[in-house]
Amino acid sequence: MSQSDTSNIQALSTEVSQLRQELQLRDQLVQQLSQELFRLVKGNTNFMPPPQESEYDSSQVQALREQLQAVEQQVTFYQEQITTRDAEIYQLRQSVQELTDRSRMLEQVVQELPQIYRRKFEERMTPVRDKVAMLQRENRQLQAELQSVSYRLALKTRYTQHSGIDLPTFPRPGGMSSISEPQNA
Repeated sequence: MSQSDTSNIQALSTEVSQLRQELQLRDQLVQQLSQELFRLVKGNTNFMPPPQESEYDSSQVQALREQLQAVEQQVTFYQEQITTRDAEIYQLRQSVQELTDRSRMLEQVVQELPQIYRRKFEERMTPVRDKVAMLQRENRQLQAELQSVSYRLALKTRYTQHSGIDLPTFPRPGGMSSISEPQNA
């Protein structure tokens, strides 16, 4: 949830609180006014306005009724606003909960990513390691063969330098060879 969402929720909560306080104050004023009117009209039986003042009083009563009606309209308006804001707050809380759940899920995925990457890397490295091991074995074998060939070549070169000509030896049908191997001089 972003900071602007949080500040919007706080601003809405503050505004709802202020509207509730105003509504309570107006309810108290309406209650006091109605009690005062009730006391004046019903509570005092001796109070009968003189006929010449009845027009004035009726105009005041009419003005008070209009004020009462205006206050009731305001109360209705504020109650509708409170209901609307409560619905908005509920929706915002739902959004906050959904975003919190999603954030937790993403955090879990992010925490699991290194393990997943390690496992995938190991899976990819296994054939590479096998290939490297095979190449190393082949390299050792080739080096051994190279040393063997180098040794034979060195021997051949040494015999060639001492005896002059390297004559091949052919096997005789009798099994014995009459040509002897070159000797070192």
